Amino acid sequence: MNRFDYHFPVRVHFGQGCFEETLQQELTRYGNRVMLAYGGGSIRRTGLYDRLVTILHGAGKTVTDFGGIMPNPTLKKVQEGQQLAREIKADLILAVGGGSVSDCCKIVATGGTPIPLGVVVTASGTGSEQNNGAVITDEEKKVKGAMWGVFADFAILDADLTKTVPMKQVISGAFDTLSHCMETYFGHPHTCNLSDRINEAVQRSARSELMWASAMGENGILKLGKVTDFQCHMIEHQLGAYTDCNHGQGLAVLHPTFYRHIYHSAEKKFDRWAQEVWLVQHAQQAIDALEDLINEVGLPTTLADMGITLADDTIKAIAASTVITPGCCKRLTPDEIEQILRECS
Repeated sequence: MNRFDYHFPVRVHFGQGCFEETLQQELTRYGNRVMLAYGGGSIRRTGLYDRLVTILHGAGKTVTDFGGIMPNPTLKKVQEGQQLAREIKADLILAVGGGSVSDCCKIVATGGTPIPLGVVVTASGTGSEQNNGAVITDEEKKVKGAMWGVFADFAILDADLTKTVPMKQVISGAFDTLSHCMETYFGHPHTCNLSDRINEAVQRSARSELMWASAMGENGILKLGKVTDFQCHMIEHQLGAYTDCNHGQGLAVLHPTFYRHIYHSAEKKFDRWAQEVWLVQHAQQAIDALEDLINEVGLPTTLADMGITLADDTIKAIAASTVITPGCCKRLTPDEIEQILRECS
């Protein structure tokens, strides 16, 4: 393993049914002005919004809504949130939803003097509540990339809050979790180490213990002593910048093809992955097993399945603007990224 320093500042409350009690406890730490952030309105349809407002009012808080955060949050939406937070002089931003909401709010909270942030997770997959990174889309520049904001003060992971999430969204989030683990696993070094052994266990468990697997994928533990890969994520981010596609679905389409392009550059590590995670012997069998899983759970296997048709100039633009990561076992060229996208079409 490489040398590392580790600091994890997020207070994590995990457990079925823990939501109300832990939120009430946390609210005692903050002032009265709360900006309640959420996505497209599902928390209103499920009744969670009313529960939240009741708890907040019961704690003596005033509530200002910041709704409408989209699945691929935009820079304009971040700026809108920053302006609102300044206007109301927010004492706490409470982000309720999945990774899109927490990503947006981590950057909103950096505006001017940093604002405390709490996250109530209602859709597992991204693990966004576990770190200070965010993926934000600049629509004008057609760039979807990483920004760095605040760490949440606290995160509430109550599986009961995920029960109303549509299965299609659950599966998409689950694949994002698996992708995070794989993208970390195949980073440097490729020799076996404790971080990777833990990662293998998380990959095996992701389908049955999604909420904590999602958290483990992004709380930094699997990345200790590693230079991570995330090259497939970078390709998908730019695909998303040009198409606004679903992130987990995009990863599901790209990963098998991407791995077939790179596995020869780290064949021993891919073989270990095959044996420890997929219970087969060789890399090619494991990639086939990954593809079989994608088919089994109903995720798309081609861009056409997602309703995406890319013109040749768009493929070239996506490839040319994709960030090339240092952790990937094979340094891809824009031409190779173009080929991957064509094979995924």
